Formats: sequence, structure tokens, C-alpha cells
Amino acid sequence: MNKNSKKKMIPLQFERRPDVDMRHRASELLEEHRTRRSVRHFSSDPIPLDVVESCIEAACQAPSGANKQPWTFVLVTDPETKKKIREAAEEEERAFYGGRAGEKWLADLSHFETGPEKAFLEEAPALIVIFARRHGETKDDRHYYVSESVGLAAGMLIAGLHHVGLATLTHTPSPMGFLAKVLERPENERPYLLLPVGFPAQDCNVPNIERRSLDESLVRKA
Repeated sequence: MNKNSKKKMIPLQFERRPDVDMRHRASELLEEHRTRRSVRHFSSDPIPLDVVESCIEAACQAPSGANKQPWTFVLVTDPETKKKIREAAEEEERAFYGGRAGEKWLADLSHFETGPEKAFLEEAPALIVIFARRHGETKDDRHYYVSESVGLAAGMLIAGLHHVGLATLTHTPSPMGFLAKVLERPENERPYLLLPVGFPAQDCNVPNIERRSLDESLVRKA
């Protein structure tokens, strides 16, 4: 190996735990994630941004194609910027609910009681906008499995924020190109996910839904 190469193998840091410990941790994790819900009504109470940034850093530990780490997280707390994002998002949402979405799509959304108004984009104390990088600073710096890699990081971020006691909503106004313009992101980045973050409002209600059982989601091949 070239002595100047940075691609050097190092020992894995891994702790093998007793089965009883693993089962306890798995049970705690399951119970914690059973309480995770998407929130559309946020308190205006401030949140500790250092905690949010730690969760973002944890998400950046996600696996990615060829370790290209093809993501950018933009943390938005400025009220004026949040207002611009809301106005642009609601413009797209009016088109969506006004005819862009098919009848079946709208029917599937009906029990969530959603509409073009997206007050949570201003009510939530923070927005995290996740961008996917098509390539590096030049097109020669190719990135691989971009959507899959960014999806993994986004999932880890949502799990981390829930773990520390913050609520989120996965918001994907379509199309989302306005986010790149408002946040002045470069051409090689495309908006992937808009994530409001905060504490739920005291009177927050969520849709009465059920998750599929494990047997409905898992296929065992012994």
C-alpha cells in the first residue's frame, strides 16, 4: 500500500454483549420506538440545539456507498427563513391538494387530517433540511447509492431525535426544489427531506393508526 494512502485498515472497536444484555436492550429499544409518532402540532418552546447537533453527528455515522457520505444537513432556526420555507411549501401543497395528487392518494391521506396549510414549519423551533449530494465538488467525484445512503442517515437521525426526547415530522412537499433556492445550496445537492423538530404542543393529537405486526412484516427462512 502506498505510504501516503489514507485507506488504512484499523482494528474494529466492538463489544460483544451477553445474550441477556442484548435481549434487554432490544426490548427497551422496541418499547421506545413504539411510542414514536409523526407530530404536526409543535410547541414554540426552545429546544437545546447542541442536542440536535449531536443527533445530526450521530446520523453522519451512517453507512454510505464507498463512504462518500453524500448528505448535507441544514439546521434552520431563523424565523424569517422558516417563514420563506413555509410560504414556498404551501404553494406546492396547494397545487398538490388542488389536483396534482390523484383521488386515491388523497383518500389515503384523509384520516391524517392534513391539508395545504403547514403551520408547523414556523411553529417548530427548528427545521432540519436534508440534502442529497449527487456528486462532490466536481462531477468526477462520483457518489454511489445516494438515495439509499441518505435514507439510512435520515432514519438514524429520526431515531436519535426520538431517543433524546424530541418530536419530528417527515415532510416532503413535492416538488422540493424551492428548498435549494431558499437555503442557497449548490447545484450538486437536491432536497431529500424536510424535518421539523421540537416538543409536541400540549394539546397535540395524532392519528389513531396501528402498525403491522412483526409476523406481517418479517419473513423467516430457517
